[in-house]
Amino acid sequence: MQKNYRDNAYPALYYIELKTGQADRGPAWITRPQFSRERKTLYFANKALIRNKGGIQGNYVDKESGEEYWVSGVKKNGKDRHWAGGGPIQIDATVVADYLALRHLDQLPKQFHIVTLAPTDTTRFHIHENAPIT
Repeated sequence: MQKNYRDNAYPALYYIELKTGQADRGPAWITRPQFSRERKTLYFANKALIRNKGGIQGNYVDKESGEEYWVSGVKKNGKDRHWAGGGPIQIDATVVADYLALRHLDQLPKQFHIVTLAPTDTTRFHIHENAPIT
């Protein structure tokens, strides 16, 4: 039985791009990130991104660095980057097969580079958030 990408057991793939200071040419990733229970925090590549409703360029912000990121579901047509942007896209090795199936492709586009993203230790962020105020 083939997995349906809309099933909860088969979480969606996400496109994540650094926007701060990058002029739509920032580093970009395709991955399946972890989310907090309430889905207000997204974890990937040892970062914690929180929703940013008042952002200038991005819809998420890094809790530690303050950098803005654009996060969206992967588009079936492959046009995830801003129309004025460009550059390579890093795709997590664990999602390559799912990405190819979603896009109905036999191989990755040439601007994609397969990488291994280390899982994020979310306890690091939980300890910081729950530390007593001094």
